[in-house]
Amino acid sequence: MNIWGYSEEALAKRGALHTATEICKQPLVWQSVYNSIVASRDQIRSFMDHVLSHEPLQIILTGAGSSAFIGLSLHGTFARNFGNCISSIATTDLVTHPQNYFSAGRPVLLISFSRSGDSPESVAAVSLADQVCSKVFHLIITCDATGKLANLATLSEKYVFVLPPEANDQSLAMTSSYSGMLLAGLLIARLSEIDLLSGQMGILNTYAIKLLDHYANDLRQMADLDFRRAVFLGSGPLYGTATESHLKLQELTDGKIICKNDTFLGFRHGPRAVINPKTLLFYLFSNQAYVAHYEHDLADSIKMNGKALYEAGLMETRNRQPHLDKEFVLTDNDSQLEEDFMPVCCIIPAQMLGFFKSLELGLTPDSPSLSGAISRVVKGVVIYPFSQKA
Repeated sequence: MNIWGYSEEALAKRGALHTATEICKQPLVWQSVYNSIVASRDQIRSFMDHVLSHEPLQIILTGAGSSAFIGLSLHGTFARNFGNCISSIATTDLVTHPQNYFSAGRPVLLISFSRSGDSPESVAAVSLADQVCSKVFHLIITCDATGKLANLATLSEKYVFVLPPEANDQSLAMTSSYSGMLLAGLLIARLSEIDLLSGQMGILNTYAIKLLDHYANDLRQMADLDFRRAVFLGSGPLYGTATESHLKLQELTDGKIICKNDTFLGFRHGPRAVINPKTLLFYLFSNQAYVAHYEHDLADSIKMNGKALYEAGLMETRNRQPHLDKEFVLTDNDSQLEEDFMPVCCIIPAQMLGFFKSLELGLTPDSPSLSGAISRVVKGVVIYPFSQKA
């Protein structure tokens, strides 16, 4: 096996084999996730139909760290398809202030995303929902059938969807676990049209392979640049991708690269002050023409100032020349991928950039934290009893 010019032996020696493999196998993971959702559609539909019959329903998309960012990309999909009160709230917020988010007066569907299912906050959020809500349902989407979430005892009705085993990343930084759970959530939200979405799966696979193969050298060269800050910008569902992208690069470089994320319009309101000659800017352009007007205006504005070290952009089609240092174009044809699906493949460049930058800095991508400050499953979190009278 050879990945991006590295032999399996060389990758193993540099502590990079798991991460490289897990980034590259994502198209296969996505197809397995799709097949698994199709095979389980009757059970999922039965559970969701039962849950949705309870009105007025509150739906909360949750998780910790990367798993929390999945909800940022799925919020619009769930809102359009279910029309209920939809929120994306991290378990780290639910645990400290459950009374601010859970309601005793309306039924709640808590959709939990977790790679291992062992995050203390993720387990606690489920228990707190049971405690605070008069009626709660749990949809658990996880990569580990042996994890605590998948096997959690609860009196509330629940459905557990476990991704195929190949989605359970072994590296510290989530890659295929993240995109696999994101896709699973998207497909569940659009279960009524699952057969029609097979065409979108094909396009998704094509785009991923182009990023993984055609643009690998460009991302390797970008990683060799002397940047110390990186900013990722995205709008709508791609805001979730920008958020995960900033964490991915920061994790894989052990915090040596300080990263930030924002929306294109939000970045104008003060945060653009972080740009200096050591800053890499990465734009995640929408494939919606209306949205892209705002995004290209910002890119043009930043280019006029000329302060950034390097500006790159990922776009489905080249429908306007933003004058960037590097453009990652997914197709030479007209736009083909629905906006809902863009976040699934658009995370790949940040994963690869983080991988290459980790190697460039002399780190081991599979376990880049030299101090042990971060780990595959967070440690040291004590869960305290919650009293609604406190």
